[in-house]
Order: sequence, then structure tokens, then C-alpha cells
Amino acid sequence: MRKIAMTAAGIAAAVIGTGVALAPTANAATTGTATACPSGAVCLREPNGSILSKNIWYSYGAHNLSNVIGSKVAVNSQTGGAGFQICTGYNGTGCGPVYRETGEYLPHDFTPINSIVLVR
Repeated sequence: MRKIAMTAAGIAAAVIGTGVALAPTANAATTGTATACPSGAVCLREPNGSILSKNIWYSYGAHNLSNVIGSKVAVNSQTGGAGFQICTGYNGTGCGPVYRETGEYLPHDFTPINSIVLVR
């Protein structure tokens, strides 16, 4: 019985230890950053590799950008062939072509860009 109790205590300690190791870092929790674009979303990756929570979009339609300047990498993680457009005007006006391939795109200067549109 003592051996079983010690084994259970060891397993509990291992599980708790793993949970602590898998917890997000304080930096990620406080700055709202990620390193991967979640499935079903379109994201903008910063030059340092992070993705700010304000630059992750899930819903179809126009998303106006605020204080997004400089070179960024667009990442399409949408499923079912959904795509996105990069637009120079607010509310999805002045848009370029629809990008439907999943994955990362070449860096793009987002300084003159004012919105991104997610399309089916």
C-alpha cells in the first residue's frame, strides 16, 4: 500500500510539474502575443516573429487596421479555401487580389494599408 501511495504522489508531482512547464510566460500573457497564427484565422506577423492579438482576425468581412505600420508577413490559416485581401482604404475599399493559399506570404509594407478583408 505504501508503494502505491508513493507512486501516486510521484505521478501527481509529475503532472503538476508538467502543468507549470506548459503555462504561458508572463510576457506572453501581458503583451497579448502569439508565435503561431491559429487555425481559421488570418494574422500579421511582426518582424520579431510575434503576432499581436489585435492582428488576428477570424470573421469574414473588412477589418480596419490601427497603428499597423512597417513590414509585416500575412499568414492565412483559414480552412475551406477561404482567403483575404489587403486594402488601401478603410472598410475594405481599394483592395488587391484575393489570396487563398494557406501559409505565410512575402513581407509587405503595411504603412499605406488601412484594412484587411476576409473572404469565403
